[in-house]
Amino acid sequence: MNEKIVQTAGRQQLGEFAPMFAHLNDDVLFGEVWNEEAISVKTKCIITVVSLMASGVTDSSLQYHLQNAKAHGVTKEEIAAVITHATMYVGWPKGWTVFRLAKEVWKEKQSTPEEKKEKTEKEKYQNTIFFPIGEPNDAYAQYFVGQSYLAPLSTEQVPMFNVTFEPGCRNNWHTHHAASGGGQMLVCVGGRGFYQEWGKDAVELMPGTVINIPANIKHWHGAAPDAWFSHIAVEVPGEGTSTEWHEPVSDEDYGKLK
Repeated sequence: MNEKIVQTAGRQQLGEFAPMFAHLNDDVLFGEVWNEEAISVKTKCIITVVSLMASGVTDSSLQYHLQNAKAHGVTKEEIAAVITHATMYVGWPKGWTVFRLAKEVWKEKQSTPEEKKEKTEKEKYQNTIFFPIGEPNDAYAQYFVGQSYLAPLSTEQVPMFNVTFEPGCRNNWHTHHAASGGGQMLVCVGGRGFYQEWGKDAVELMPGTVINIPANIKHWHGAAPDAWFSHIAVEVPGEGTSTEWHEPVSDEDYGKLK
């Protein structure tokens, strides 16, 4: 589920006034440099934060890159250590300024009673499965009904992710396209869920179930209405691969599952 970084801020804000700058910002800086694979996006986020800090840039651009760092896995403890270390070289005032911004980005909000209950249920479920649940799957939230979570297990050789669905959560109908090869495998590791191909009956998923999804087949998968569910998603290598997202699974059709 690695996704290419796409930036449009340059064209949105300066496309007419400075088209060359917009091109360099969106297509070169983010389109090429940020997508270069020699170092991880997480490392690039840290380098960028330190570079802006050293330059004394503490405006909205630094706030954006702090948020970007958090979104790509930099923890509160890691960013605190990074800023502390950089402060020894770039100066105490800069360190204080960046810490004020970082505290806002990594601020822990007070949980509502509903959120506390949800957290408790999540912790209980985590104790029933071997693999981590991971973080909220915000990057793909638009393609899900309900809350899902994502935990990268391997990003080398064959990408593997543990995807967890809260009760009632399911992804939209979608298709893994490929000119040759491609498709996806689901290895179910916890809870109870369903898988369905377009025009066919839904299949119940339990721990140990393995689903082979051919390329170019419209389908969906997710949790049962009354159960958490987790599967490991394995992307099958192929040529000309892409994922096309379709409409959500309707409440009426989902409600018919037993």
